Amino acid sequence: MMTDAALARQLATEAGQILLALRRDSGLEGKALGKAGDADANRFLMDALRAARPDDAILSEEEAPDLARLAARRVWLVDPLDGTREYGEHRHDWAVHVALSIDGRIADGAVAQPALDQCFCTANPPAIPAPADALRFAVSRTRPAPMAEALAATVGGELVPMGSAGVKTLAVVRGEVDVYLHQGDMNEWDSGAPAAVAQAAGLWVSRLDGSALKFNQERPLTPDILICHMENRDRLLAHIAPLL
Repeated sequence: MMTDAALARQLATEAGQILLALRRDSGLEGKALGKAGDADANRFLMDALRAARPDDAILSEEEAPDLARLAARRVWLVDPLDGTREYGEHRHDWAVHVALSIDGRIADGAVAQPALDQCFCTANPPAIPAPADALRFAVSRTRPAPMAEALAATVGGELVPMGSAGVKTLAVVRGEVDVYLHQGDMNEWDSGAPAAVAQAAGLWVSRLDGSALKFNQERPLTPDILICHMENRDRLLAHIAPLL
């Protein structure tokens, strides 16, 4: 049987191809394109996961909440299209997230960035480039976290706006930025696959207070997240602590 990591990678990649074909061929634009993309990718991922892992629960952005998942040990966290706005605008900074949590902890996952023909998963993670001397912080294009702005000013860093939590994480993995800091609730389907990929690559992943992320909660929210290189963990957490 295919491993969980390989399954996550295959499904994220194939969902990405569906989204690229829809954007190329449908004639849709903007919000209509994003809505269609969410629906098509979700349908594919739900059908594929139910076929491949019929005994597992699934938490997807596009499905009605089902609290029966709270009794499951294995829960898949699915965001069929993370960065719907960017996808509808024909940008490249959108992603597909597929991850597996076991007993509330992230276990395996994949983040695909289809517009760049890339998919990173927990199996065979890439080597991470060394961080820059002046830290670069990946932040939201539309609502950068105030703490990221304050922290960048404190450490002499800069903000780099981009869409999608998955894309921000992959930017750290690829060495395009050095830190991804998000402040404020995000859904577990937003945080799960990025956390899986980042941890597998050897990056530090935690809440802003340094505590571990938890998954498959009754309210499936990650209140905040910090992803950075291990060598920057202690000084970033020290600067963050007075701001909490």
